[in-house]
Amino acid sequence: MVLDAPGTALRAADLPRPALRSGQVRIRVDACGVCRTDLHIRDGELTEPKLPLVLGHQIVGRVVEGEALPAGTRVGVPWLGWTDGECRYCRSGRENLCDRGLFTGYTLDGGYAEEAVADARFCIELPSGPGDVEIAPLLCAGLIGYRSLRAAGDGERLGLYGFGASAHIVVQIAEREGRRVFAFTRAGDDAAQSFARELGAEWAGAVGERPEELDAAIIFAPAGELVPEALGLLAKGGTVVCAGIHMTPISSFPYELLWGERVIRSVANLTRRDGEELFRLVREEPIRTTVEAFPLAGAEQALDRLRRGDVRGAAVLSVTNGT
Repeated sequence: MVLDAPGTALRAADLPRPALRSGQVRIRVDACGVCRTDLHIRDGELTEPKLPLVLGHQIVGRVVEGEALPAGTRVGVPWLGWTDGECRYCRSGRENLCDRGLFTGYTLDGGYAEEAVADARFCIELPSGPGDVEIAPLLCAGLIGYRSLRAAGDGERLGLYGFGASAHIVVQIAEREGRRVFAFTRAGDDAAQSFARELGAEWAGAVGERPEELDAAIIFAPAGELVPEALGLLAKGGTVVCAGIHMTPISSFPYELLWGERVIRSVANLTRRDGEELFRLVREEPIRTTVEAFPLAGAEQALDRLRRGDVRGAAVLSVTNGT
């Protein structure tokens, strides 16, 4: 499925198979998660994609060609697709900030396809157990959620703003760590609130409600007005983490909301270490993902459902089965 220009519908196309470069593998795509980042790219809110472009950066598949990994190996291909390994960021354990970094489904073709090519160094060997469709959301929703949770610190009272693909994974990790989770959704979204409580949230309600003070908050929804909203509930010394790659303008707010050593920070991309740590957790105790599967040809439908906030958990393209 090809994006020719921002704001246009994806189209089905037969593309030539690219020749493999040194260190690359060719992967038969079995499933690919549908992420809000894909929607930002498709709708033109992220402005520097390669075009034409194959979207998709939560790829699950099997190696079919290439010397870097054995044929048949089940791998995941996440957002971070390549870094130079030489810059000050890469050399200091911050490869997610590499200025020359390349990103799957944005500056590299991704997984809304029957095959994909990836640098084997950035592929993640996946644990056995979870099915292809079920494990796909962990490759971005899970990884960004995990990185955001670590950035939020160790506070007991954690607020999650927006309860979609990432939050429904993070709440499970946080609950295992003994945290108390408070889930904030749009007013009237009873289904999302019920879903949050089902997965372990102590409280779920509408943005604007004040259940109690928070030690940290993670904002998954791309709405800048949530930053001062979350600050208003934050205890002194707490952190608000903005987890998305795109956000609407942040509303102005009085300095008093920030004072008291409160912190606002973003999370950018991910590192291979994040993948190692998250999938170590998955091997120790599986994380249950809730998914809605779409065929590859239904990618536009999946993106539209995501745009409308009409997906329970995560949307995934089931490529090999088309279901």
